[in-house]
Amino acid sequence: MTALENAPAGHPIVVGGVSLGAHVAARWAVANPDRCAGLVLALPAWTGTPDGAPAALAARASAEIVRTQGLATALSGTSGWLHDELTRAWHGYGEQLVPHLEEAAESLAPTLDELGSLDVPVGIVGCTDDPVHPIAVARAWAQALPRAVLVTTTLDAYPHALGRAVQAWRQAR
Repeated sequence: MTALENAPAGHPIVVGGVSLGAHVAARWAVANPDRCAGLVLALPAWTGTPDGAPAALAARASAEIVRTQGLATALSGTSGWLHDELTRAWHGYGEQLVPHLEEAAESLAPTLDELGSLDVPVGIVGCTDDPVHPIAVARAWAQALPRAVLVTTTLDAYPHALGRAVQAWRQAR
C-alpha cells in the first residue's frame, strides 16, 4: 500500500493486483476515490475478514511449511506456471516470506458495501476452477461494484488473465 500512497497525485491512476494484491488495490481505491481512475483485479480471495477463506488457509499452511521444511519443500507441491511464478516471487521475499504470508492470511479485503461505493471502471477476472480463489468471490465483487465487468478463465489459461482483466476494464469504461 505504501507504493500507492506515494504515487504521484497529479491525476487519477488505474491500479490493480492479483489475489491479495487485488485486495490492496481495492482497499486503496476505497480510501482514495479521488485518486483512482479504475481497477484491474484478478482472483480476489475473500471479502472483508478472511474467516477461513481458502487463500488465507493456504497462506498459513505455506508459511508453516517454509518455516519448518524450507522453501524448496513448499514449492515442490506446485507445477507449471504457478511453480514458476511462486518461485520467482517467494525467493524475492527472502527472510520476510513467512511473516508476509502470515500477514496476508490475516489481512482485510474490502467489504461489499465498500466496493459498492466505488464509481470507477473495474475489470475483474476470476478462475472457474480455482479452489483457492473461488469464482463466487469474483462474482460477488463484480455485482457489488457499480461499473465492473467480470471475465472468467481457467487455471490452465490463467497466464493471460491480466490481459483479459484490462480488456474488461476497457469495457467497463
